[in-house]
Amino acid sequence: MARTIENIVIAGAGQAGARAAEALRARGFKGAITMIGDEPHPPYERPQLSKAMLQSPDAPLAYIKQPRDWNETLGVRLETGTAAVDCDADRRIVSTADGGSFPFDRLLLATGTRPRRLAALDGGPLNVQYLRNVEDAIRFRRHIAARSRIVIVGGGVIGLEAACAAAKGGCHVTVIESEARLLARAFPALISDLVADKHRNHGVEFVFGATVTGSTSQSVQLSNGKDIPADLVLVGIGVVPSGDLAGRLGLPTADGIAVDACGRTAASDIFCAGDAALQWSRCHGRPIRVETWANAQNQAIAVAANMIGGTSEYNDPPWFWTDQYDLNIQVAGDMREADYIARGDPTSEKFSVIAMRGTEMVGALTVNAAKDMAMLRRIIAANAKPQRGDLESPGYDLRAAVEITMKAGEGDRQ
Repeated sequence: MARTIENIVIAGAGQAGARAAEALRARGFKGAITMIGDEPHPPYERPQLSKAMLQSPDAPLAYIKQPRDWNETLGVRLETGTAAVDCDADRRIVSTADGGSFPFDRLLLATGTRPRRLAALDGGPLNVQYLRNVEDAIRFRRHIAARSRIVIVGGGVIGLEAACAAAKGGCHVTVIESEARLLARAFPALISDLVADKHRNHGVEFVFGATVTGSTSQSVQLSNGKDIPADLVLVGIGVVPSGDLAGRLGLPTADGIAVDACGRTAASDIFCAGDAALQWSRCHGRPIRVETWANAQNQAIAVAANMIGGTSEYNDPPWFWTDQYDLNIQVAGDMREADYIARGDPTSEKFSVIAMRGTEMVGALTVNAAKDMAMLRRIIAANAKPQRGDLESPGYDLRAAVEITMKAGEGDRQ
């Protein structure tokens, strides 16, 4: 006999948790919803932390909803400033750090991630920070205003967006990257070089193939023997899933919280969505955690529907974007270990790169070509297989591939 669903608890009040709460009400759920978050703020979207809030000193924090709307409009009980720290799966009760207890019939783990720490700088004399919450962004913005000497450890998207804001604000910026090039885990070398050249044109300096070994009160010490002067170090070397609550439930958490295509974990009536979820990716051919704005939103919406009786599988290809000065770069699917097809002239700073494995399109990257990306995302999501010769032709209209896919789908349904 199916359990009556009267109480849903959402552990995590970030984007995934907030979108799930909205989706539950939109799907007609009338029971109690409690959303628990460790930050003092109501839910907000994190991309603004390394984008708008750093680019403009006057940019306010943009909330997903105004604080009172959660309770007054949606009827969601919002518990902020306290973390969900324990869960009794038998009694179906979630406990919070401040002593609260919340019963549930279904539980959504939307606990997200936390920054991976750099042990070589822990407890050292130099000013070190990470960029994960509102307070971090405000603090970093103050250093930009002071035109500090800033060292950024990690040449990934977050680190480079922070470098962009700091360089435009007049700071002296040095980026330390342990790999031989930027964005090596997500971008082909062509794009890494383009981004590096753009940063160098704005005064950013790079050190590749070196790691941080320690610090003095005014510099960062590197494995290659160099000392880089710094007033502040921003560490952006990735994140790890926040799996403490899942661990209390006996769920493996080393690589994330494993879910099926409907967002169910191995524990009965417990689901997971967002950055912490370890989900299957067709493009990658393996389970991965998808740390993107789009996944936090769209997966959470799909999983929320399944929590109250739906059975839809979520399999959207990963997609994210980054703005680097006048470059808007968007990535869908998987761009690693593939054959690349270029559409357009890379020297024009408006082009696309398509990743192929055999006849399958597994990824796409666009530079200042948002219209191309809109079509490429649809092609990848549909697992369509356009002719390689068509894709290689700059004159080929990508809408044709989308239309062919849609017609094929209509034929399958008849």
